[in-house]
Amino acid sequence: MIEFDSSMKKLRSVSGYLGSAVLNFAGETLYMDEENTGVDIAYSASIFNDAFKMVSESSLDIGFSETSFLETKTKDGHIFLINSAGDSTSDQFSKINVFAIFRDDGNVALAKMIIEKTSNIISKELCEL
Repeated sequence: MIEFDSSMKKLRSVSGYLGSAVLNFAGETLYMDEENTGVDIAYSASIFNDAFKMVSESSLDIGFSETSFLETKTKDGHIFLINSAGDSTSDQFSKINVFAIFRDDGNVALAKMIIEKTSNIISKELCEL
């Protein structure tokens, strides 16, 4: 069993953190933390996941690789969706997306680094199940 709470603990401690979700590639919610948001994180994350897939298809259409990171910046915050960046050709890889929202005054640079590392760790753990 994946211990999502312990995997996401570092991200939750970053300044400006509001909430997050971990989704499988189909958009199903595997983990969610919406305590500080007052919104339906699962719904928002699935909407972003659909947009992420469309952006990725467009990226492939112009000859680039799949999208690995989507950031939406508003005047009051940042919304991220990061695709696990592991080696997708390996048998030890399960593609997941990490969705997170942060206040604009949060430590966005640190959040991006942690999200990317966390997504890789969770992907590898899912393969070991």
